[in-house]
Amino acid sequence: MHKIPAVTDPAAFRAQFPVLAERAYLNAGTEGPLPAAAEQAVRERLAEETARGRSGKRYIETVLELAERVRAGYARVLGADPSDVALTGSTTDGCNTVLAGLDLRPGDRVITSDEEHPGLLAPLGRLRRRGIEVVVAPFARIAEAVTPATRLVACSHVSWVNGQVVDTEALTATGVPFLLDAAQGIGAVPVDVAALGCAFYAGSGQKWLCGPEGSGALFVRRDMLDELLTPWPGYTSVARGSDPLDLEPAPDAARLDHGFPPGVRSAWTLASLGVLEDAGWDWVHERAATLAGALAARLAERGLTVAPRGRSTLVSWSASDPEAEVARLAAEGIIVRSILSHGLVRASPGAWTSEEEIARLADLASAAST
Repeated sequence: MHKIPAVTDPAAFRAQFPVLAERAYLNAGTEGPLPAAAEQAVRERLAEETARGRSGKRYIETVLELAERVRAGYARVLGADPSDVALTGSTTDGCNTVLAGLDLRPGDRVITSDEEHPGLLAPLGRLRRRGIEVVVAPFARIAEAVTPATRLVACSHVSWVNGQVVDTEALTATGVPFLLDAAQGIGAVPVDVAALGCAFYAGSGQKWLCGPEGSGALFVRRDMLDELLTPWPGYTSVARGSDPLDLEPAPDAARLDHGFPPGVRSAWTLASLGVLEDAGWDWVHERAATLAGALAARLAERGLTVAPRGRSTLVSWSASDPEAEVARLAAEGIIVRSILSHGLVRASPGAWTSEEEIARLADLASAAST
């Protein structure tokens, strides 16, 4: 078993998330818990905008500066340069940016997996309606489906179904660019986009980064930037705001930003990132993955069927009635979710989770199977 490095006091870290005083929150794979610092940051930002208004040079400069700090924060999590990161509203926004921006044509092929979220499948469905062939392959063997006609592989970094981690070495070896859906990757597991070899990495801010809905980031490898059209150009995507009709794009990934960056969103994002960064990303990642592994082991020891998984923060197990089991656990103060398409219950332990919560969940889940 991996040893959790003694970098941060788990109890002190946990105390920064008020929801944990009320319940065992193991659903960060859907929405992460909010640190108190985020609430305070939002209150302060709203008070500032209420008192001073939302206009004038000072306001614009402040909001844009906050956005650049967010870009830099996301870049640190990704191991990327800020100039290669666009600010989006979700993982799906990032996926749509790539799939709509590439010059894909009838006869081209895109490979995806059998464990993808609708947030990626829906944009792929649009490609299929345009005549692009979309091939679904087993998650664990997706690289084997690549052919000479393949223009792109689009799949999850970490499967939302069960926590399996895609074989990026095999994908890189194909020589075909690949887009990773990072909804269960960014903030949850260590990420170095250069080491992963991906051309695109699209993630959400509201899950493992504990940020607001409507936040996210898209990494675009520099050699792929000019391969993308800007699907929805606007004021922030052009090089010169004084001559937007010319439509010369901004020189870096900022050309793919989604709209004007809300100050409240940025303030919340920065506060949540700060809590996680202060704890130390190595500690956050290692503790979460170790707790998830411990949960998977306890469930298996008690006779439950745990879905195949990698070293990630997701643990899924079979249940005869997943919705009823989620409701039963919620009544006991434990928040998890169901994956109805696969007959699973899924827990998402984070660094804020306690060992006692892991043990209690395993005991309650096994009680339902006896």
